[in-house]
Amino acid sequence: MEKNNQLLMQLIYMFHTSAMQGLGKIADPTGRVSLNLEYVSQTIDLMEMLKVKTKGNITDEIEKVLDEMLSELYINYSDEKAKSDYKVGAETKKQNDE
Repeated sequence: MEKNNQLLMQLIYMFHTSAMQGLGKIADPTGRVSLNLEYVSQTIDLMEMLKVKTKGNITDEIEKVLDEMLSELYINYSDEKAKSDYKVGAETKKQNDE
């Protein structure tokens, strides 16, 4: 694989790993697991921008990897967002009931 293609794949994997950490799916380098949905949303936006800006200028393999990673992140982000919204709604209902 050409050097620039390797570097692009590393960048894509770096974004993906970072987003998965923000989703609390994997631990960060310190071993801490945390949730940061705003950060994940920004990372997804960055990956989408890469997809748009590199359209027609990357290999089919890289495009496939990027699409699969984005799909995985969308699904996990939506799931975590729904859980987060449910928790906020439940807490608000509990406070209103008191």
